[in-house]
Amino acid sequence: MQVINKKPSPPLFVIESLLKQNHTISIYSGALPDALPAEMIELNLMEGILILDINYAGSEVDENVFNGNLNIDIEIIKGVPPSEREGYSISSIPTTLLETDANLCRVECLLPESFFAYDKRGAVRIPFILGMNCRARLEVFTHYLNISGIVKNLSVGGCLLELQLIDSAALDINQRIPKIYLEFPNGDIFISEGIVRHIRLFGNHGYIATGIEFTNLSPKQSEVLFHMVTESEREIAYLSGMSGHEVTKSPLFIPGSSEKILRLKEIQEREKRAQQSPMEKGIMEIAHQLQIGLITIKTKKNFPAKQFYDCADALLFLLSNDRKAFLYSLSFIRDEPTWVRHSINVASRFADIILSHSPHFPELREYVLGILLHNMGKPLLISEKLPSLDINLTNEQRTLLKKHVKVILDKFDELNWQPDSVCRGVIENANEKLDGSGYPSGKNHTQISPVMKLISVLKIIDKLSYRRNDLKSYTPLEVYRIVNQQQAEYERKWLVYYMQLYGTYPIGSLVKYSGGFLGWVIDIDSTGLPATVKVVKDLRYPDANINSIISGSDLAQIGRLENVVDPVEYEIRVKKL
Repeated sequence: MQVINKKPSPPLFVIESLLKQNHTISIYSGALPDALPAEMIELNLMEGILILDINYAGSEVDENVFNGNLNIDIEIIKGVPPSEREGYSISSIPTTLLETDANLCRVECLLPESFFAYDKRGAVRIPFILGMNCRARLEVFTHYLNISGIVKNLSVGGCLLELQLIDSAALDINQRIPKIYLEFPNGDIFISEGIVRHIRLFGNHGYIATGIEFTNLSPKQSEVLFHMVTESEREIAYLSGMSGHEVTKSPLFIPGSSEKILRLKEIQEREKRAQQSPMEKGIMEIAHQLQIGLITIKTKKNFPAKQFYDCADALLFLLSNDRKAFLYSLSFIRDEPTWVRHSINVASRFADIILSHSPHFPELREYVLGILLHNMGKPLLISEKLPSLDINLTNEQRTLLKKHVKVILDKFDELNWQPDSVCRGVIENANEKLDGSGYPSGKNHTQISPVMKLISVLKIIDKLSYRRNDLKSYTPLEVYRIVNQQQAEYERKWLVYYMQLYGTYPIGSLVKYSGGFLGWVIDIDSTGLPATVKVVKDLRYPDANINSIISGSDLAQIGRLENVVDPVEYEIRVKKL
């Protein structure tokens, strides 16, 4: 009898090459609240089997979830320090539970023998892997709010897009998208209407996977789309060297001049990204978990209370572990959605001030949770009437936005979750003012507790410290003057305490020196002046990468301290993988 040697399929070689690199693995299914981290135990190329250990410690997961079909996300992290990320998703993998304990389970995954899968309408899906690149842009509302992403797979029925987590607030299941633009490297563009069919977390680095169905296609659009799908199939056959395919590279994937310029710019941006410390990663993780919680509320129709409590606990732990490093790390969430940044900043300052007064303050956890949740109703209001929270609002939009307190409280009722009385009190009263001009109830100073008066002051200070809509940001000194002039609305004693505690050059602020250098304040001395600064830019050489920590008398080398400045004005942004 002739023995036939079975050769591993091309997809298995691709998966093997990915797993040999610096990678992270996440698994996801519709029954899971979010993605769970996994670790490869064994890869059998001949049998096409991948064995994983899945860590679900602290997650309320039915073990039956691991008997069925799972999605596997593999993220490749490149560079030292990490400066580039590449994601690869394998969908609907047959999985069998092998063994389990309290926090860990081992599963056997049967990997696909083909690069191609089929969507629910029977159309073949072409995965964009092996360096295949196609940019996507969603016009979420007619003539407004463009979201950029990349294509992860494509079929004649739709596509899977990888988008940044910060853009998730504008999307919902079954939402109609007026225009979807897919732009291939050679410059060819496909335009269609569409519907969001599913949204899920993609990996663990701040991205979501969004499934879009193409709708209302004309015969011409269908013809163009069929051509692009066929060319994508040709490209993957070329790149993978699939047997039986003698093909050349698809013209669609040959970069034109515009694409080359974009790629060069992206490489330069990634090179500027500095390695984050564990504290900075912890702060970013809280920001991501708040946004993931919002996705869960919108798409899974349940309230992930444990996830939000974990955010409050993590914030308090990081603060108590290293206060100065924590305050400095708050600067790393400056480019997160306004509602996320504002909530974390206010919660952090509140916890810092309370702990300096009373280290054993009762119900601090509930107060912090309330502050983290009190703005969550705002992204739930995003619609055609309010397409973004970061625009020059009309009077009608401002009135609509004030309903965010009722929106989040109604959402609690809808999802059958009720906050503790302290947490609920924060959500209901955080926007009230001493003179009764606040909302939603117009309470006056006799009806507002001292703690809520503190939160009110922290909110206005943070609000004025960042540019928003069409308004500029103010320096700390300017903020203090503005709030001091509004003593009828805000408790002055808390303003004075804040000024004494943080000074006019707070840790985490960006300062400018006369020598043309910009640096982040890491520490201040007893007089409130910067004592340690992380220099990140020399305005004489704006394209140069700087990452130098200077302290003490050495600060004189970069000139005279001038003022706190806005990072946006100097295009200093948080670089992401």
